[in-house]
Amino acid sequence: MDAQHPSAPARAQSPVTANKHPNRGHTGGLVHDHTRHTTRFTVIGNHLVQHAELSLLAIGLACHIQSLPPGARVDIKTLAARFPEGAIRIAAALRELEAHGYLRRERTRVPGGRIVTRTISCNQPGRRPDESPPPRRRNQPRRTALPAVPKPAYPSPELLRLATDVLAGLRRREPRLLLSATETEHLAPGVAAWLERDVTPTSVREALTGNLPPDPLTRPAALLAHRLTTGLPPLPPYRTPEPPPPVRHPLQTCETCDRAFRSPEPGHCRDCRTLLLEAA
Repeated sequence: MDAQHPSAPARAQSPVTANKHPNRGHTGGLVHDHTRHTTRFTVIGNHLVQHAELSLLAIGLACHIQSLPPGARVDIKTLAARFPEGAIRIAAALRELEAHGYLRRERTRVPGGRIVTRTISCNQPGRRPDESPPPRRRNQPRRTALPAVPKPAYPSPELLRLATDVLAGLRRREPRLLLSATETEHLAPGVAAWLERDVTPTSVREALTGNLPPDPLTRPAALLAHRLTTGLPPLPPYRTPEPPPPVRHPLQTCETCDRAFRSPEPGHCRDCRTLLLEAA
């Protein structure tokens, strides 16, 4: 029987126990043993490190460049001195990154008149450095405009005031018909059109509140607008709107005989126009 050595050092244990390991249950493939970084780290997007078209050298070079501080030199000569791949392979990797938008080169003039080439590293291709992420839009219910309502033929402040009182009193008869000030202002001309047709305020209230559906009213103002339009009674014969008065044009002076006549524009009077037509 082999001798036991109780003084031998125990096997080093992983800081993450087997039962609590984030990759518990995997039988093969990659296993991550991660420690959270708190200093000296760079955030790299998966769109870069898992890019389907970039070479491994280009991906690694982009990660290195993104980790450098502003002002660091990233020309081919400097990178070739830093890495063993050589100037030709590094130049090809830089062209890959430039073609996919991770790098761009700009020529700019510095104080003194000298022109230098500036390399700009983009951690998210397609976005300008000064462009902020689009604001998140909150899903808000869209307010649908109320249907149009009839208009009185002869509106007056007193008629509209009475119509507003009728609408304000509907909630006392039916609590579900609680209207806002904006809704009341929209519906008042429709009620005024009914009152103009000799319908009493009590009859208007009964027409608007009678036979309401038992379900909750989601848009009571729209329901009232529909009833005011579809149930509008005809005008009494003595309330039929009169034709508008004829237009009275200003006085003009005839350019031929100096006679005064009414016309929207200067010119000739009727007699002179007739003579001119006969002469032509």
